[in-house]
Amino acid sequence: MSLTITARRSGTRWIVVVLGALLAIAFLWLQPPATASADTTDDGQEITDFYFAGVITFDDKPVPDVVMTIKGKGFDGETKTDADGKWRLYVPEKATYTLTVDEDTLPKGVIVDAAQLPEGTQPIAGTTASFEVEFGLTGTKIMNLFLGEGERVTVSFWDQLFSRLVGGLNFGLLLALASMGAALIYGTTRMSNFTHGEMVTWGGLLAMVTTTFWHLPLWAGLIAAVVGGGLFGWGMDAAVWRPLRHRGLGTVQLMIVSIGLSLALRYVFQYFVGGGTYQLPGASPTPIQLGPISLSYIDMIAMGVSIIVILAVAYFLTRTRIGKATRAISDNPQLAAASGIDVDRVVRIVWVVAGVLAAISGILWAYFRPGVKWDMGTQMLLLMFAAITLGGLGTAFGALIGSLIVGIAVEVSTLWIPSDLKYASALVVLIVILLVRPQGLLGRKERLG
Repeated sequence: MSLTITARRSGTRWIVVVLGALLAIAFLWLQPPATASADTTDDGQEITDFYFAGVITFDDKPVPDVVMTIKGKGFDGETKTDADGKWRLYVPEKATYTLTVDEDTLPKGVIVDAAQLPEGTQPIAGTTASFEVEFGLTGTKIMNLFLGEGERVTVSFWDQLFSRLVGGLNFGLLLALASMGAALIYGTTRMSNFTHGEMVTWGGLLAMVTTTFWHLPLWAGLIAAVVGGGLFGWGMDAAVWRPLRHRGLGTVQLMIVSIGLSLALRYVFQYFVGGGTYQLPGASPTPIQLGPISLSYIDMIAMGVSIIVILAVAYFLTRTRIGKATRAISDNPQLAAASGIDVDRVVRIVWVVAGVLAAISGILWAYFRPGVKWDMGTQMLLLMFAAITLGGLGTAFGALIGSLIVGIAVEVSTLWIPSDLKYASALVVLIVILLVRPQGLLGRKERLG
């Protein structure tokens, strides 16, 4: 009797197991395919809070199946227009991206009509269908593109190289303004100033607040930024660095303090102006095509201003008493003090000059980037240190040469590597040159120990 009951229970269990398996198979079979979910689009894009979107039309008719790609900040996405010509590309964060229309997917004989692009948008030099795009105050950016008959632009390697050389020279000159100031500070105090990035940001922020928030003329913003940059340098030396030097702090301790002060200033800036990107008046002007070179009038003014300021610094260092005293302190502070030079006074003047140079560099960087942001100077800091080390520690003219090499290397490297990695190319150049000449290009050999 017990055996019969056990057999029945065993049979019941098997029936339950088989029915459960059949139900599971039926459940899985009836589920919709997992190619799309609530967090992804039909073409596999991850849905985020930030996206670019628009419509592509030709002769007022939508153009379907046009492939669009977007790259930037290590992100790479792709989509194509639907039957109504609509497209949407999601990105992970607010940043500047490169949007490209695959011209092979356009109707034959047509290109993106540059005359009908959204305001402030221009094709990247040497292209007809690639654009730098960024968000405004919201997390969406609408880019309606209109097609028109035209010839697609193809640029030879040598034209691209020449164009990037000019762009690298422009970048190197504005980088030199900031690097020369940081090199002067290092030469007179032997301190690696990590707050120099915030000094650059300070100049851009003052110009932005004066013109964008207070609606004053651009010339007033530029004057306010330059004067404010000098006062910022003077104030930091008077309030922080001179008292610490007199207490006998070593260079390592001063460097650690500068790192902490850099972080504090950076987030103070963010607290007051927010995390957005703001434009100075006249930013993103229409470029002027000079053969293979594409430059705007702002680029030309920036290069001219940089050269004039650099020549003024060279005159200051080589022809004025304070400049000669600065070079003497850089060579030997103890001997300079014993010779009757007021070291504290010269260092104070150096901080003011460095603040002015950083402010000018911040304004030019805001037009080159373009945009003013709370951490804009931090993006330049590593490149400044690379330029100073490359040229030779403590020498302003070495920082100038190092900045030009770094600027050209950064821009030209995009011919072979993705633009997201272009700043790393400067560090590669630095390592290669230091392997051959450890003291830098204009540095002096020093005996250690």
